[in-house]
Amino acid sequence: MKLQIAIPSKGRISDPSIEILEQAGLKLKDTTNRKLMANTHNPNIDVMFTRASDIPTFIEEGIVDMGITGVDLIHEKDADVEEILDLDFGQTKLVLAVPESSNIKSIKDFNENMRIATEFPNLTRKYLKENGVEGVEIVELAGSTEIAPLIGIADGITDLTSTGTTLKTNHLKIIDTILESTIKLIANKDSLSEKYELVEAVTTSIQGVINASNKKLILMNVHKEDLNQVKDVLPGMSGPTISEILSKKDMFAVQAVVDEDKVFKLVNELKKVGARDILVVPIERVIN
Repeated sequence: MKLQIAIPSKGRISDPSIEILEQAGLKLKDTTNRKLMANTHNPNIDVMFTRASDIPTFIEEGIVDMGITGVDLIHEKDADVEEILDLDFGQTKLVLAVPESSNIKSIKDFNENMRIATEFPNLTRKYLKENGVEGVEIVELAGSTEIAPLIGIADGITDLTSTGTTLKTNHLKIIDTILESTIKLIANKDSLSEKYELVEAVTTSIQGVINASNKKLILMNVHKEDLNQVKDVLPGMSGPTISEILSKKDMFAVQAVVDEDKVFKLVNELKKVGARDILVVPIERVIN
């Protein structure tokens, strides 16, 4: 029984999707041509490259078992899928924006003579309905939405943004946020039971990568008389691990997992209280 995972063939989340799979131990055998299917080093798991917007539908219909795509696309397709993990990258938001010179200050200022350009017609219609706005024409575009007001085909747009830089460059201002989005690992609901072991293995491995993000393993040797002071300094995830070094009397090996941003300060504090032979090591995965 094989498990198929769909990831975007191109775009901003394609490379990070490959990276997190490979960090989880699912190294792809060939990614040079981005052909439709690629084998991983696990003979039971394959990867499909496809459009990010198609992934929610493919998973809902059982064409593939799992996939990586944005919350915005899941909601745009209204896909009935299981959201398993937030992958902690690709944070963005779907916003309503209008020209900086516009008198429009909120969605309530739109009327039936106006148009909104978007790549997200379903989310935009839902947003208009929730705000009681009727008669606004939705202009569907496949890209470059931000130029629509400039060339006169729309009074405003709904578009994804992470920093707002592109909108500002095109002299647009954000007047509302429709949806906060991030990247998710999702699964077909039938596959959750029919291929439970493989789905669980993929989920556990990817969760381990997320857990290890921005973590480092610190290892050191400590004399017995300095041990308590070292223990006081070390934060650790669940306290340091301490083991006696049999070849050296009254010497202990100590290790702990710590946040990367604390390493610089921590190493200097550990040295002051007697730690020696300090090693800082990257962590690939943390499985709880």
